[in-house]
Amino acid sequence: MGEYGLPKRKTKWAGVVLFAVLISCGVFGTPLYIYHRGLSAPELTLFLFYFFATGLSITVGYHRLFAHVTYKTNSVVRFLLLFFGAATYEESALKWSSQHRQHHQFTDTDKDPHNSKRGFWYCHIGWILFYKHSVNQDNVKDLLQDKLIMHQHRYYDLWALVSGILLPLVIGYWTGHLLGAFLMAVCLRMFLVMNAAFFINSYAHMIGSRRYNENESATDHWLGAVLTNGEGYHSFHHRFPNDYRNGIRWYHWDPSKWIIYLFSRLGLAWDLKRTSPALIASFSH
Repeated sequence: MGEYGLPKRKTKWAGVVLFAVLISCGVFGTPLYIYHRGLSAPELTLFLFYFFATGLSITVGYHRLFAHVTYKTNSVVRFLLLFFGAATYEESALKWSSQHRQHHQFTDTDKDPHNSKRGFWYCHIGWILFYKHSVNQDNVKDLLQDKLIMHQHRYYDLWALVSGILLPLVIGYWTGHLLGAFLMAVCLRMFLVMNAAFFINSYAHMIGSRRYNENESATDHWLGAVLTNGEGYHSFHHRFPNDYRNGIRWYHWDPSKWIIYLFSRLGLAWDLKRTSPALIASFSH
């Protein structure tokens, strides 16, 4: 079995440059563009589609399907989740899942890739931009057998380029809004989706109640759920990681749960894993 090495200090300049571009073009460029040119329906539609399709591909796909296998689905849905998941530029599903499983196994320790004890900045983005982490594929042997996941992993740069940049630019050019597509559907969208995922590692380990395990940093908080497509009920998730739900009450904001359930009603998902109410109650306080 492979070892889990500790992170080593190393500035990842490609990531630093990427974030500089996303902030300058997406965060600052978008308001200037809208002020001078306005916002058309095709631009808004493309941005919203890409924002939700890519963000939910991380929570519904990378997280709940690939990392935790909380349900099963067909090859078409798996492809779409891998395709739009790649567009987030958050690494391949294989690497993402491996690091996430490591996070659950070694939560709040030095072997946790985004150890919350090192502070908000580190676990939000510092661990990505300024540290090199080894990836032990021994914890994703099930995923290594999946040809589609392995194709995305081996050719991740191509998948990400096509899905995250080229396709929205082609659509923007086709609709006559190439610059708007670049600023919003690529740069602003990528910045927002990345930070939504990062909030799972930072906000959801620092703000809220530790309802299901007082000895772990994972917390439950309604705002965290809003910021992360339902992943903010994180104390529950860390206690019951194999449950396809994070928010278990009907009023808990968890669009990822609702989409998985909708898939099941349409015959696109099955074997949804749910924790028994009695077991949940036994850990709740």
